[in-house]
Amino acid sequence: RILEEVRWGKPRGVALKLGFERSWNSIRDSNMSSLITAAVLFYFGSGVVRGFALTLGIGILVSLFTSVFVVRTVIKTVGRF
Repeated sequence: RILEEVRWGKPRGVALKLGFERSWNSIRDSNMSSLITAAVLFYFGSGVVRGFALTLGIGILVSLFTSVFVVRTVIKTVGRF
């Protein structure tokens, strides 16, 4: 999304902000549907399936945290140069 904004002639700073804002809905929705799936697997599963569901849920939460905070910070920092 950021590259699209740059192609449309937006300055880099504006392109970064708009790109993150527009991609947030997709990131949130895909992670929420995966979290719901993990919760259903954990609730109805047993043994190995529950372990998989727990690992999946933790992975999704870490991925969401990373995409929101870490990647955004790194791209903003790199975008300054």
